[in-house]
Amino acid sequence: MDDILAQPIARLAEAIRRKTVSAVELMEIALSRHAMHGDRLNAYKFLDVEGAIRAAREADELLAHGVAPGPFHGIPISVKDIYGVEGFPTFAGTARQLPDAWSTDAWLVAQLRARGAIPIGKTHTVEFAFGAVGINPHWGTPWNPWDEKVHRIPGGSSSGAGVSLWEGSAFLALGSDTGGSIRIPAAMTGTVGHKLTWGRWPVDGVVPLSSTLDSVGGLTRSVEDAAYLFGAVDPAWGDPEAFLADIATTEITSLRITLPSCLIWDDCPSDISAQIYAALHDLGTAGVHQTDVDGTLLDEAFDHYKRSGIAGAECRDFLEQELPEWLDIVHPTVGHRLEAAIPLSDRAYVSAVEEHHRLMSVADQLFESGPLLVLPSTIITPPPVAELEDMDFYLKTNITALRPTCCISMLGLCAVTIPVGLDRAGMPVSLQLVAAAGADEALLTAALAVERALGTARERLGTPPCA
Repeated sequence: MDDILAQPIARLAEAIRRKTVSAVELMEIALSRHAMHGDRLNAYKFLDVEGAIRAAREADELLAHGVAPGPFHGIPISVKDIYGVEGFPTFAGTARQLPDAWSTDAWLVAQLRARGAIPIGKTHTVEFAFGAVGINPHWGTPWNPWDEKVHRIPGGSSSGAGVSLWEGSAFLALGSDTGGSIRIPAAMTGTVGHKLTWGRWPVDGVVPLSSTLDSVGGLTRSVEDAAYLFGAVDPAWGDPEAFLADIATTEITSLRITLPSCLIWDDCPSDISAQIYAALHDLGTAGVHQTDVDGTLLDEAFDHYKRSGIAGAECRDFLEQELPEWLDIVHPTVGHRLEAAIPLSDRAYVSAVEEHHRLMSVADQLFESGPLLVLPSTIITPPPVAELEDMDFYLKTNITALRPTCCISMLGLCAVTIPVGLDRAGMPVSLQLVAAAGADEALLTAALAVERALGTARERLGTPPCA
């Protein structure tokens, strides 16, 4: 095969199925990449090398005995350390291992394991997934591979996920997204992140941050891989090859995208917006029709996310009910916000959730000019980790990182981040495609057409100096 790390999951799965590469060979390649880069990149809280090799051998033995392989047969995946994984410890980014109840397969892990995937380890997360920056004072912050000299943030809260993909130790990285925790690290590491419509996939077995906003999903090396994951797992499909075949025939000239006028664009630095506009120009040249729409609802949704405190209130309630001892050991970067959280019985919390529902009920107005919105995925260059020791700078960076993504969560929409270029610091820039609630199929259809017109991250950005 060509460079195995450049192959889509569909092709890797086919190669294993046809026995042109064994599951053990693929796993050894993945683990050798970790051995090469793992100490520096620090993507993992826990890595089960022996278990991964053993599972790969078992996958090859099943093929040898004629067992029909699933669509992820023998594919190494990483799992964010808020998911339960059978036999793996769960810390949820905290200083102490959670009870054994959190070490059984979460719904999404079980679905992928049933389809042949091999979870190899748990990637670092912000403590209780409550942060967009990606730092973890307890266990260290993964190194963003796009800067060889400076330790920059990888984005959070799924902070090790994108790093594990560029490291080459995993071909799919499971994450979660409340206000942007899949999309932000995907954007900051130059990978693809799909935030599904809220409630589309169960969050069972995942340590919660916000029952009102949490969703599960994956970071991938390409939109094609994101579509393959969706087609394999989503109950409406269950066949990734059929799903890819269904969406791959869309002509780029049939797409209509809308640029919402909102403060997100006003706040976006020129070196970041220039890369997004260049990509939009390329899409226009390819035949994509572009229109405008009033996007002030996005600003309203952001303001509500920032003021409402829904996530903090629900996280604190979960800890008080399920893990009360953890409240005393939470690091101040998270603890300060939890201390300020209001109880769920407070009228302010009830009103905040009601306003969230109202915002969702009027979100369709954003799509009056077309079915797809385009926004930046991030509006900051990932800063050095050392600068975030200052709490004021941390809080400012955290809310700025959330700026283009949390409004989408508050409105109940679905979105995909697609890498399109590098800013003046050489860090990834991504555009965010957004679709209405429930329109995940249409979103992935458009995103795949966009990727095929623009090129994959590897084709458009190259590879990080640390990968």
